[in-house]
Amino acid sequence: MKIKINDIARIAIIAALYASITIIQGDSAFFGVQFRIAEVFNLLAFINPIYGIGVIVGCFLSNLYSPIMLLDMVFGTLATALSVFLISKSKKIFIASLYPVIINAIIVGFELYFAYRFPLFLTIVQVAIGEFVVVFIIGNILFRFVLKNKAILNILGINEKRKEIIK
Repeated sequence: MKIKINDIARIAIIAALYASITIIQGDSAFFGVQFRIAEVFNLLAFINPIYGIGVIVGCFLSNLYSPIMLLDMVFGTLATALSVFLISKSKKIFIASLYPVIINAIIVGFELYFAYRFPLFLTIVQVAIGEFVVVFIIGNILFRFVLKNKAILNILGINEKRKEIIK
C-alpha cells in the first residue's frame, strides 16, 4: 500500500479532529456512559483503511487527557485499533459500525472496572450504550450523508468509482 502526501495530510487532520473534539468534550468522553463524539471517525476506516491511522493517533493523543491516562493510552487505543482494523475489512457499514460498540464495551469496560472498581457488567453496558448511540446510530446517519455529498467525497479522496464500491 502506497501512502501519498494527501493521505498523510488527511491522517493528520483526522487525528487532530478526533483529539481536539474529545479533549473539548471533557469528562463525558472518559467515564461510564461515554458519548465520545469523535468515535464516529472510526467509520472512516470503512472508506479508506489509511484513515484508521488518523483515528488511532487521535485516540492516543486524546487519552493523554484521560483521568486514567496510562491505562487509556494503552487499552483505549488498542480498542480503537482493533475496531478500525475490523471496520476496514468489513463489507457492510451496518456490521462495521457494531465493532466499536462490542470491542470498546469489553476493553474499556474492563479498563474502567480495574481503574475505578465500578461494577464490571454495568461498565460494559454503559460503554456499549455510548458507543451504540455515537457510532451505530449517529455514525450510520452521518455516513449516508457523506456518501451523498460530493464535496465531502472529494475531501476524503473518493471518486465516483470508489463510491460505488463502498455501497
